Amino acid sequence: MTAATPPRPGAAPIVRRVVVYTILFVLVVLTASGVSDLLGRLFDVVTGEKLAGTDTVGLAVSLTFTLIAGPLAAVLGWFAWRRLADPPERASLAWALYLVGMGTLALVVSATALLSAVAAAVTAEAVTAETATGLVWAGVWAGHGFVLRRTDRRPTRLPSTTAVLGGTFGLVIGAGGAVTALTILVDEALAVGLGTDGAAGSVGSPWWTGAVQALVWAAGGASVWWWHWRRDGGRTAGTALAGVALVGVGILGGALLTLAGTGTVVFVLLRLAVDRTDSVAVVCEPLGPAIAAALVGGLIWVYHRGVVRRRTAAVRQASTLVTSGISLVAAATGLGVIVNALLAAATTPLAGSDPRTLLLGGISSLLVGGPVWWLTWRPATGPAADPRRSAGRSVYLVVVFGISAIVALITLLVIGFRLFDTVLAGDPGLLDRIRAPLGLLAATALVAGYHFTVWRQDRAAVAATAPPAPPASAPAAPPAGVVGELVLVMGPGAEPVVTHLRRLTGAPVVYWQRAGGTAVLPDPAHVEQALHGVSGDRVLLIVGVDGTLTVIPVAAAQVA
Repeated sequence: MTAATPPRPGAAPIVRRVVVYTILFVLVVLTASGVSDLLGRLFDVVTGEKLAGTDTVGLAVSLTFTLIAGPLAAVLGWFAWRRLADPPERASLAWALYLVGMGTLALVVSATALLSAVAAAVTAEAVTAETATGLVWAGVWAGHGFVLRRTDRRPTRLPSTTAVLGGTFGLVIGAGGAVTALTILVDEALAVGLGTDGAAGSVGSPWWTGAVQALVWAAGGASVWWWHWRRDGGRTAGTALAGVALVGVGILGGALLTLAGTGTVVFVLLRLAVDRTDSVAVVCEPLGPAIAAALVGGLIWVYHRGVVRRRTAAVRQASTLVTSGISLVAAATGLGVIVNALLAAATTPLAGSDPRTLLLGGISSLLVGGPVWWLTWRPATGPAADPRRSAGRSVYLVVVFGISAIVALITLLVIGFRLFDTVLAGDPGLLDRIRAPLGLLAATALVAGYHFTVWRQDRAAVAATAPPAPPASAPAAPPAGVVGELVLVMGPGAEPVVTHLRRLTGAPVVYWQRAGGTAVLPDPAHVEQALHGVSGDRVLLIVGVDGTLTVIPVAAAQVA
């Protein structure tokens, strides 16, 4: 029995969806802007902030957006809503992109406006416009969120994308608010302890108003993050975008804040111990932001490292390589600054300059980045025996070597230019002009040489552990775990699963769509586990309506 292949849709439906949802997006934005301005004017009239007859041009624009774009958006939305009863409409990329884009835009605008209004209310400022904007766009966000959660209208493409983007936005603004609030608190505590002027607040307001306003942003960002991360399922999302956001924001962002803050704290402590060229108040000036960044970044980093441990091997490896790269940059920068400072000590220093401060900066960066790189990279650990698992490590080595080599080459050209320029002009102080590029060259050359050596050793180790090629006379029977053809049976929206299966097995994948029902994308780790050790000329993979997996090797049979 041969399954009939459904006809491929033409270009006309795709173009229609793109045009309809693009126009709908623009109309919704115009309508929300008009209603926001009208509501803000109403608030101004009620509170007495503005007279009703002022700014007639702006009022005309808002009425146009509300009374013309609004009904058009309602009619077009009703038309699109009716067509969403068809499964191909719900499986279209344009519908998914519209909901993701509008939901994310509404979240950003509403959260920013409402948090700005609450923060401004701390100092009793007028917040009518921000309040109106926040309320209207919050309604847009809630309405599209309701559509996104409906089982009979929600798209089958781009699963959990809105939750991932919303959680990332909340994490960023929450971290920024927390760092600002902690900075103000630490600066005020240091000022009281050192007997200097306290942290400056707003004009006519005490210092703590800035801290309270920053706490409003921190609490609001944390609420947005919790809603999307916990309630909307961003924590359990297994898509590629979820992995990128987890590693790029949670691991990379947290590591950057932690290393930068910790390095600055160590630098301040070293200066207090051995370098008193400036007053204690001046030396401790960067301590507040550094402590805040280290604490907030460390909390973000540690939490997301725990989340990464429950993800796939690829995400865990990406997290390790990103952490290794960031710490390597810190350690290499410290090494280059140390070389620069040692060369500066051998020259006649300029008035007001002291190489000790530069040396302490390099030492602090090396002390923070070096141990983290050593614990993360583990130089004594070789590559994985499976070449596919060591592919990320190989790419990382090549990228680090390439970037280091390019930087070293550019630095060498700069050194050559300054050398010839100084000699031809007859100016003294050659070492002082080239000491900074020399430090950078020493650090990048060391990094490039080390990673190139490790890359060659990894290649040799992988080649040594590779199985020998079968003799030419050996039969062409497929080894265990090889699939000749994979047949996937699941609901609509299986494109990510098909792509993953092709990369995983290397076999052609035939997709049969289940009649009726919605699709639940399975976890890629569960798919790999289900297909582990399965071989055959044809293998049937069935994804149930609840995401359960059933693997059935199929053998050809003859009927008498």
